[in-house]
Amino acid sequence: MFHSALSALTFSAGEFLTITESRGLSGAWSWVFTGGEQVWSPGFYRLLGLVPNAAKASYDLLLSLIHPDDRHLLPSLADVRQGHVPREVIVRVIRPNGTQRILSLTMEVRFSAEGRPVAINGTALDVSDREQLAHVRYEERRRRGALYLTEHIATFSMGLDQVRELPFEMAQVHNVPFGDICIDPFLLIVPEERAAFQAMAEAHIEQRTIYQGTAHERLANGELWHFRILTMPVWDPDGTYLGRCGLKYPVGAGSRVPAPMRAGLEQSVTGHHLRAARALLDWSMMDLAQASGLSHSTVRRLEEGSEQRGSRSRLHAVEALRRAGVRFVVTDDGSLAIARN
Repeated sequence: MFHSALSALTFSAGEFLTITESRGLSGAWSWVFTGGEQVWSPGFYRLLGLVPNAAKASYDLLLSLIHPDDRHLLPSLADVRQGHVPREVIVRVIRPNGTQRILSLTMEVRFSAEGRPVAINGTALDVSDREQLAHVRYEERRRRGALYLTEHIATFSMGLDQVRELPFEMAQVHNVPFGDICIDPFLLIVPEERAAFQAMAEAHIEQRTIYQGTAHERLANGELWHFRILTMPVWDPDGTYLGRCGLKYPVGAGSRVPAPMRAGLEQSVTGHHLRAARALLDWSMMDLAQASGLSHSTVRRLEEGSEQRGSRSRLHAVEALRRAGVRFVVTDDGSLAIARN
């Protein structure tokens, strides 16, 4: 009985393919060289922007839908027949309606007992979101690198392993191996200031609190620059500690906290900050609740400190206070101050 129940819950390969194809994620195709029969699955038609079986499956049709700049990545008809195909290619497809998707195409050649290629099987997977995300990340890394090269301004993060994610260009600007900087960024600080700054920073990291400090660093060209460094803890909505994010910029540059770090700053707002902000505005708890779309009991929990640090409710309350003119400012000693515009 147990075996029968387990079998009923087990997907066959065909059933799994049907499920993924129905979601527009994948497709499959084959080509038997003898007789020239080519077969596309309904999902492969849909990935190409075609109505299943409304057009005859053919390699020429597939090539015609590939972006002109990517067609060289696919083998020619002659190469396919000879079994010379890549294991995987990633290409852009321009659908008949003008939309574009990015597909990962894999190919596998079948051989006869004599070693002659007789057929090819292929699969297709829509990786548009993955590739677009990779492109966005690449552009962001490039932008951050250029910013450090030109202005010596950097945003960075640190995971639970305490390894920093930093712009690679730091190694070029300071002439210090990049791997060493990621493990121990305090190496950039001049020796006479390093120990004190590191002790202060590590204490805040251990306590998971916000901190800000200044330090001098020497560039590869010998110049001595004075930097301000701000870092803060980051939490998920369930209150799990994720690590830290940070900002480094030359003293006097007047850099503001960038949007990606705003969440970390707002998560550092505690109950006494909220009470002080309400006092500046002459608001009651109910006023804050109404302005932020929260319940009175949620505002009370936030001010009592019983709400999770990464709670979205905290972010809603802070945003409501911002709209009313309250500013949360990190002071030179690393504490969070409240001001009103």
